[in-house]
Amino acid sequence: MRACPAPAEDAEPRRRRRAPRPHPFGLRTRLVLAFLLVAAVGCGTTAALTYRAARDAILEQTQNTAVSAFRDQVDLLSVNLPVETETLRTALLNLARQGKPRPWRVYAEYGSLRVSSTDRPTSGVITPELRARALGRGATPHSSFQRVVKDGTPYLTIAVPAVFRTHATQGTAQPTGLVFFAVMELDEEEANIEAMVAAARDGALPALAVALIPALLAARSVLRPVRELRRAARSMGRGRLDTRIHAKGSDELADLARTFNESAAELERSVAELRRAEARARRFASDVSHELRTPLAGMLAVTEVLDEDADAGTLDSDTARAVRLISAETGRLAVLVEDLMEISRFDARAAELHTDEVDAADCVRKTLQNRHWTDPGRVVPHLAEGVRARLDPRRFDVVVANLVGNALRHGGTPVTVRVYAEGDTLVTEVADRGPGIHPDVLPHVFDRFYKADPARTRSAGSGLGLAITRENVRLHGGTVEAANQPGGGAVFTVRMPR
Repeated sequence: MRACPAPAEDAEPRRRRRAPRPHPFGLRTRLVLAFLLVAAVGCGTTAALTYRAARDAILEQTQNTAVSAFRDQVDLLSVNLPVETETLRTALLNLARQGKPRPWRVYAEYGSLRVSSTDRPTSGVITPELRARALGRGATPHSSFQRVVKDGTPYLTIAVPAVFRTHATQGTAQPTGLVFFAVMELDEEEANIEAMVAAARDGALPALAVALIPALLAARSVLRPVRELRRAARSMGRGRLDTRIHAKGSDELADLARTFNESAAELERSVAELRRAEARARRFASDVSHELRTPLAGMLAVTEVLDEDADAGTLDSDTARAVRLISAETGRLAVLVEDLMEISRFDARAAELHTDEVDAADCVRKTLQNRHWTDPGRVVPHLAEGVRARLDPRRFDVVVANLVGNALRHGGTPVTVRVYAEGDTLVTEVADRGPGIHPDVLPHVFDRFYKADPARTRSAGSGLGLAITRENVRLHGGTVEAANQPGGGAVFTVRMPR
């Protein structure tokens, strides 16, 4: 496993978030549709109840008038028994002419005798059920009526049995077996009902169109605070933590706005405190680095003299070992202090870029030569010649040195360094032959002071090398990524604009 200094937040592989698919019906559309649906249900229910009540009223009035008039006319009719056909037919014609609210077709039945006011002796709309009630089969004969629809035409059929009264029975009505039937079409009533249905239907569409106006107004009043909340959330996402929503009213949306404001205020306080703490920590690191730099310079001068004495053999072996240890630790401390000062300049946004047009291959060669990384068994350069780029040579030197040094410390040799151009982009790759980087470590390789092995307390570097590398690449407007090669080993890829 490679124990690498650390990433920054952006070093984690960036995955493009899929933008949420827009709903085919937005909230405004759904609110308007819901409002119109309620209006449509209300119109439909009202129309249905009105239609039912008006239909029953129209039909009941017509049938009551017809039944009452026909019963009265039959009661006034005088028919001799046994019945004579011509006399009965004349009576039926008189009944038909006196029909209310419009003429009837009248039929009479007496045993097997069938007589009518029309050219047909009987009617197909008179049902066996109506005949049974009029003749009193299974009960006392009585007047009855029935609405029948035949071939799409509605009819009112009325049956009235003829009775006679005798003194012997003290005026009690006795059935004679003669039954009169009246048949009247209800087409006019049906036409009136259909006209009512058409009027209700034709009135529903304008009503829905009118309902669209309050629906839009209602949707607007509901969506206004939602839009304000969206704008406020977007503004906070851009870093404006002082964003607030004007909350008015006492409904749920107003409560949501007040909750948002409270959360935003608490978040602003927390972030402000974190920023103050971070600023104090950065200032402390910077101040400590500056304060350590002067005494370290003196310590380094002394350790150089002591190193010379140790190398010359003027010191005993124990003292020489102690001197070399102090010299190595002092050098490591100096590197750490320099790195802390460099990273504090990045944090304070005080780092400057001094660019010049250079040959990228020459820059990499100088970096390797200055660090004495010229052994082909350790470092193998593959440098495309003639690749010109506008870079800050000092900072590019730091980038290459940190990546190669990191590969030599934590990876396997030989380390391969490649430089080539991809269009307007300069690509620098540093790959090693080591075991690679554990997948759990990859997202953190550019974090400051990150250790892949928590049990290890020390490392050869400062723990800031890769973090400084990333900041230098960022300063050039480029990116740096860490990955594992399919054949083994880690590879760091730097892309910077030329």
